Amino acid sequence: MASSICSIVPPYLLDRLAAADDPARATAAKAARRALTGIEGVEAARSVPHPVPSRSSGTALTPSLRRSVSDALGMEDLPGIVVRSEGGPATGDPAVDETYDGLGATYRLFSDAYGRSSLDGAGRSLEATVHYGRDYDNAFWDGSRMVLGDGDGEVFERFSKSLTVIGHELTHGLIQYTAQLDYRGQAGALNESVADVFGVLVEQKLLGQRAEEASWLVGEGLFTPLVQGHALRSLKAPGTAYDDDVLGKDPQPGSMEDFVDTAADNGGVHINSGIPNRAFYLVAAALGGYAWERAGQVWYDTITERNFPAEATFAVFAGATLTAAEKRYGAGTEESTAVQAAWKEVNVLV
Repeated sequence: MASSICSIVPPYLLDRLAAADDPARATAAKAARRALTGIEGVEAARSVPHPVPSRSSGTALTPSLRRSVSDALGMEDLPGIVVRSEGGPATGDPAVDETYDGLGATYRLFSDAYGRSSLDGAGRSLEATVHYGRDYDNAFWDGSRMVLGDGDGEVFERFSKSLTVIGHELTHGLIQYTAQLDYRGQAGALNESVADVFGVLVEQKLLGQRAEEASWLVGEGLFTPLVQGHALRSLKAPGTAYDDDVLGKDPQPGSMEDFVDTAADNGGVHINSGIPNRAFYLVAAALGGYAWERAGQVWYDTITERNFPAEATFAVFAGATLTAAEKRYGAGTEESTAVQAAWKEVNVLV
């Protein structure tokens, strides 16, 4: 996990865009082709892998929010030039200021709701780079920082526009310090799903939304008006986020009955994440109220459990969430019942 580049836009979507022959999306097609090779370049540039951090349950010490946003100036060299640090004034650059605010919103979710001081539980500085590459169609966590592209302007807007994207990518950093889920197969899909879950919770907490009020969309606002779609993914209804002539239809399943067996995308980590995503939504909807409270607490307790298996399958994770719910709220309670029912509905538990 520590050496994985975790990106928000799945390769299957970039593949479709890269092959587009629509003149109105020529810039986007070229940008998608660059983005497809860009992650390989980032991996190759990291001659020294990031060390695997010690797992942490994350009991906060003294909460200390420290942010740093750098500007890559349209190049693909990291980290770039620091343009805003903790406590500094707004720059007037939307990408910089949106990212700075998003770092703060993500920190506050984990601090306020779960008593965690930053990603590592010990006040780690939150670092990000914006304006990465030219027309770069992705955002990713590289093992030490979040990196955001500006999009191509035809299909994708700048990635800092979506708070769920920022929350998602930073959650990959949290997973790096906790469950350390392998980035392949079902464990990789869980990695993506947990990032989606806390990505939407960051937004819901900032907006003060109850479960029934939220959109449950990841990447809402990223698509330009040329695209027939609302977002990259939907936790509420996997497979409905977009249906576009060029990008195709959102392929995410919402049940094990439709699990996609593929070697692509590290074994379908961005596709099959729809199944645990749907399970979390069902828990949150059943419990009502603010989803970051009881539903989010169960998921947080699960990934911060010491010695959680990095190669966990959906069934293992489902069992762990039920154990977490019973440990915190009791067996047979509304919370544990909702967790068990959700995993049964998506056919992970029988």
